[in-house]
Amino acid sequence: MQRILVLPVLALFAATLLFPSADARDKKKADGHVAIFDGKTLDGWHVSAKSGHSGKSKNKSGGKWEVKDGYIIGTQDEPGNGGLIITDKKYKNFEVVLDMKNDFGLDSGLFLRSTEAGNAYQAMIDYYEGGNLMGIYGEGLGGFHLRNFSFLKTPDKITADIKGKDKAPTPLPVSPEKWPTFWKTGEWNELKASIAGNPPTIKTWINGVKFIEWTDDQKRFIPGTNPKMLLPEDGGIALQVHGGAPDRFFGKSVRYRNIRVKVLD
Repeated sequence: MQRILVLPVLALFAATLLFPSADARDKKKADGHVAIFDGKTLDGWHVSAKSGHSGKSKNKSGGKWEVKDGYIIGTQDEPGNGGLIITDKKYKNFEVVLDMKNDFGLDSGLFLRSTEAGNAYQAMIDYYEGGNLMGIYGEGLGGFHLRNFSFLKTPDKITADIKGKDKAPTPLPVSPEKWPTFWKTGEWNELKASIAGNPPTIKTWINGVKFIEWTDDQKRFIPGTNPKMLLPEDGGIALQVHGGAPDRFFGKSVRYRNIRVKVLD
């Protein structure tokens, strides 16, 4: 009887190696990434009203942030007043990935190495006409701005006609013709960014496709500091609801879920 069972057992073992279970595949895919949002609370995060986006409230409140149905939702808490929600923990070299389903027409952003006042390298989430996703912007660092596409009047239409200093070094990897099927309008889409080194190399992805890779040519100072202070080599991971433009932004929401981070060597 034992001899008869040997072949079926070996066959089952071989099948497991060749065709791993869904659980095994999920664990392998998530290797190295750690959830920094539990889907239920804002534990590990705090709201900052110290950026210029909270000027309408005289920096007393930083927008409205709460958890709903497994995602973080953020809005202006009064017309024109936004702010940031930042991780309590600081990170230096890392990759961060999240799912996003924002209302079209609202300006947001994914801040890398952010200070409490929002000085950071920003992976753009400017989800509005004329805006861009996963371009790179110097938030409170001098305003450098790199992109390889812009939205037209609706989120299913983009243009690659970017000129001058805003043009990213990486060509647009998805043509405007293919964008409507690549970007799932009104659904959850995955955004990812990584930062390493100083001056840093920053990479961004949309739905698994790399959009930009860029290395800064200098260490950045925080404007207005005296004596001049360099942007710290580590900082928080922050999400933004932009201040101002109450006629455009108030009443619209940003939504983020499945926020994960991987620390890089």
